[in-house]
Amino acid sequence: MRALDRREALALAGGLVALALTPAAAFAQAAAPAAAAAEAIKKFTGGAEPARGKITLDLPEIAENGNTVPLTVTIDSPMTEQSYVREVLIIAEGNPNPNVAMMTFSPMSGKAEAAVRIRLAATQNVVAVAKMSDGAHFIEKKIVKVTIGGCGG
Repeated sequence: MRALDRREALALAGGLVALALTPAAAFAQAAAPAAAAAEAIKKFTGGAEPARGKITLDLPEIAENGNTVPLTVTIDSPMTEQSYVREVLIIAEGNPNPNVAMMTFSPMSGKAEAAVRIRLAATQNVVAVAKMSDGAHFIEKKIVKVTIGGCGG
């Protein structure tokens, strides 16, 4: 067994430090979008806790291509002057930028429904949050498994 010279010892130490820090960096990257998604929902609802119900999310269970995932969101509402959907926020919890879409409705919309195509970086939850005219908030989540990377991968 031979002794390590100074350069080899420094290279070995640097490699060990990089190896030790890699899981922490990977976890921080994964936690950042989830925290940003939660913060975006909190900001949209003004801190109120949204209830389940009234929202139907139509998404494929498996998206063969994350670059173009069809999404249809429908909110059960009479869409009258007294009761209507004001806004709907679409969040992708695992995307580098979780804010995917914002839709604005009025009683003149007639129906609270929208269809778009979104990009998903990986398998993740897609969240729809609706803000009603009376100040109520509703939420729905659905997981989409992505087989080919979309934004960021």
